[in-house]
Amino acid sequence: MRYVAIGDSFTEGVGDPQPGGGVRGWADLVAIGLAAAHGSVDYANLAIRGRLIEPIATVQCDAALALDPRPDVMTFNGSGNDMMRPGWDAARISALMQRVVDRTGEAGVSLVILSGPDPTERLPRGRTFSDRADELMAIVETLEAAHDHVTFVDNYRDSEMRRAAYWDTDRLHLNPLGHSRVAARVLGAMGVETDLPVAPAGDPGRPGVLAEAAYVGRYVLPWIGRRLTGRSSGDGRVPKHPAWTTIEAPVG
Repeated sequence: MRYVAIGDSFTEGVGDPQPGGGVRGWADLVAIGLAAAHGSVDYANLAIRGRLIEPIATVQCDAALALDPRPDVMTFNGSGNDMMRPGWDAARISALMQRVVDRTGEAGVSLVILSGPDPTERLPRGRTFSDRADELMAIVETLEAAHDHVTFVDNYRDSEMRRAAYWDTDRLHLNPLGHSRVAARVLGAMGVETDLPVAPAGDPGRPGVLAEAAYVGRYVLPWIGRRLTGRSSGDGRVPKHPAWTTIEAPVG
């Protein structure tokens, strides 16, 4: 079993930090779950935070399909960063996603497309993000219906994951519990039944004025600064698992 993941910070695992540095995330957890089901799995993760959909659908996709031996299954997520920038073009997004579908179909690789959960209730300009996400959902559903090798895992419409209990302090990335829930949903789509994590009842109330100001200073203003200067959070980064890494079945 060979599994490769392509995408941005969501697939890299931002929000699920590990002791000593680095991040884990849902894709790593999927690899562990597949190893438990199959005895072991060869795993690669080419995702890099901050990436727009074009380099994911071209550079990352081509590198994933060039792995030797070829993957059996690929997970693909992208366009979240495109949604937060001006110049959103649904037709262009559709063409890039179609490219990934076509390339995997030609290579005989099963493709799992997944959407990220819905962060709009706590984000500035959340309504714009939501409108664009609705367009993306329609694009992916059309692709799934037209291609037998494509499976869609719709995390965006999982109302449970809209709760604050699943989100990191930046309100944009999932925390470890959120990543665990996404992993369980992806594994279920791959035929590996896994318990679905659910947060305890009760969420914190809305932040006060001082807390909101601190949030803007810590997260929103640096994001705006990167946009104005043409920088990305992924500048200088490389994939965390660019080649096949064997994941053995967990003991116990």
